Amino acid sequence: MRLIDPRMPELARCLTLFQYVQAVTGGSVARIDQAGSYAVPSLRGDAFAVHPGSIALRLDAEGIEAAVVARDESTVSVRLLDAEGRTVHQGRLLSEGDRLLAGLAGTVEAGARADGPSTPPEVPAWENGDQLAQLDAVLADGGAARRRAFDRYRGEHREIEAGVVSAVLDHVCSVGLPIGVAVFAPAAMQACGGPVHVTDRTVGGRVFAAIAESSVEIDLAGVRACHLVRSTAAHGPTSAIELDDEDGRCVAVITQFGMVGEDVHAAWEHLAASLPDA
Repeated sequence: MRLIDPRMPELARCLTLFQYVQAVTGGSVARIDQAGSYAVPSLRGDAFAVHPGSIALRLDAEGIEAAVVARDESTVSVRLLDAEGRTVHQGRLLSEGDRLLAGLAGTVEAGARADGPSTPPEVPAWENGDQLAQLDAVLADGGAARRRAFDRYRGEHREIEAGVVSAVLDHVCSVGLPIGVAVFAPAAMQACGGPVHVTDRTVGGRVFAAIAESSVEIDLAGVRACHLVRSTAAHGPTSAIELDDEDGRCVAVITQFGMVGEDVHAAWEHLAASLPDA
């Protein structure tokens, strides 16, 4: 295992060099998996976009303690670790060329991150912020502080039944309505967007969806609360389904990202409005 520079923009340069990666973010309740190449990762407070065919990764730089190239018997991967040593994002290198390239990545000494300059990005307040401000509030601490003070939120929000998620995914799959999904781990968010090709579920409550080039898995048994939140986005007020785990941390968001067709946005809002209160 080799330490590499976890600071931006050095980390971004390293990740975007790899051509074919299996990128995974999430935990026991929600997980996203996509094979491809990285778009330039963004930081909390920066602009954000989900581009077809690219892995969209957003980070809270203050929460990424280390980045390592890890090797075992059959795989080489780049792992981002938080202060507790947990892997918050993993990019498994699928091509031999990328594995060789990883061997050339510049190394850093343990503790080098703390010596580097740190300028926290300016992040709009979530209370009256847009869609991206809501996502960044989740990225900062799982959204726990935001949820505790959610009565301060200036936009529309209501609690809905978590069980509707599987029905929502089945519906958008059947009618061909594209969606966006973001999955969170501590200090990391990976997102995808596009049509839902396949959905499936298990007896135990796990729901699977193939969305564009990504695979998303949600354990509904681990979801303790579900909220429908509207915030300003490219087409005006846009609804998002937020799934919280038992600790009150948001683990996944289902919404529309960026510019989509007006008919898509209208159909999504019509669907969101029909969802029953908890």
